Amino acid sequence: MSTVLVTGGSGFIATHCILQLLASDHTVRTTVRNPKRQTDVLAMLTAGEAVAGERLSFFAADLEKDAGWSDAIAGCEYVLHVASPFPPTVPKDENELIIPAREGALRVLRACRDAGVKRVVLTSSFAAIGYGHPQQDAPFTEQDWTDPNGEDVTPYVKSKTLAERAAWDFIAKEGGALELSVVNPVGVFGPVLGPDFSTSILLVQKLMQGAMPGVPRLSFGAVDVRDVADMHLRAMTHPAAKGERFLAVAGDFMSILEIAKALKQNLGPAAKKVPTRQLPNWLVRLAALRDPAVKQITPELGKKKNATSAKAQRLLGWTPRSREDSIIATAQSLVRLGLLGAGKPAA
Repeated sequence: MSTVLVTGGSGFIATHCILQLLASDHTVRTTVRNPKRQTDVLAMLTAGEAVAGERLSFFAADLEKDAGWSDAIAGCEYVLHVASPFPPTVPKDENELIIPAREGALRVLRACRDAGVKRVVLTSSFAAIGYGHPQQDAPFTEQDWTDPNGEDVTPYVKSKTLAERAAWDFIAKEGGALELSVVNPVGVFGPVLGPDFSTSILLVQKLMQGAMPGVPRLSFGAVDVRDVADMHLRAMTHPAAKGERFLAVAGDFMSILEIAKALKQNLGPAAKKVPTRQLPNWLVRLAALRDPAVKQITPELGKKKNATSAKAQRLLGWTPRSREDSIIATAQSLVRLGLLGAGKPAA
C-alpha cells in the first residue's frame, strides 16, 4: 500500500479521506496548521472507528508558508490536497480567501513535483463550475468553468475558481511528471465526527435548532462526505482520472424546503424545531443587511441550477448515496454528538 499525504487533516472532508485511507491499509500523513490540533483529529478518527496506530503521522504546515511542506511530502506517492479556506462569513477583502487558496495550491503542487509524487488529487468545488453564468436548464458538467468576473460571484467562489485554474496551469507549464486530478463537490453533508465541520453542515444545524424563522428560496446540490472521500481515493489511483476533473453530486439539486421536509419526516421529535415556512426573497435580503452569513446566499435566491456526476460514475465506477440519506446522516450525527447547542465550522 502507498504512503499518502492528506492536507488540512482537521477538516470535514480530510478526516473522512484519512478514515478511508487507513481502512484501505495505506500509510497516511496529514498536515495541521497548529500541532495542538492533532488531539482533535485523533478524537474525530476515533469517533469514525479508525484503527490508525503507527500508520498515521502528523506534520505542521500552513498554506501561506513554505516551512514544513517538503518534510510532509517526502516519500509520498500520492497527495490529497483538501485544505482550503471556507469561512462562514464574507471577508472584507476577497484576497484574504483568494491568495491562500491559490498560493497554497501552488505551494503544495511545487513541493509534490520536487519530491517526485506520482499524482495530486485537488479538492476544488462546484464553485469553480456553476457561477457567473446566465440562467441555463442543462445540468452543469466538468466542461463548465465559473466566470470569476461574472455577476454575483462571491469571494469564496472566486477563490476556488482561481485556485483550480492556477493548479491546471502549473501542471501544464511546470508540472513535469506530476499528475493532477480534481474533485468538484457540491454542498457536502453526511456524518459529523466532532465539533469541527464544513460550513454546509451549519445549514442543517440551524434548521434543527430552529434558528431560522423560515426557509429561503434556495436550491443547491448535496453529496455525502463519505462519497466525496471515496471519489478522492478513486481519483488517486484510477488511470482514467489523470488530467480530469470530476463533479461530486448525488442526484438533482435540492431546495432548502426539501431538506427541511426530509428532516421532519425522518428525525421525529428531534426535528420539531425545523421550519417549513418559505420566506419571501425580500425578507431574506433585509436580513442580509444585518447578517454577513445571509449576505453570502442572497445572489442565489430563486435561481435553479443542476449538475451531473455521470462522468465520475462512468470513468471511476463511483456510486453516491442518495441526497436524503446524507442529509439525515448529518442530522443524526449532530444529535448523537450533542452539537445542536453549538458548533463551529472547520477552518
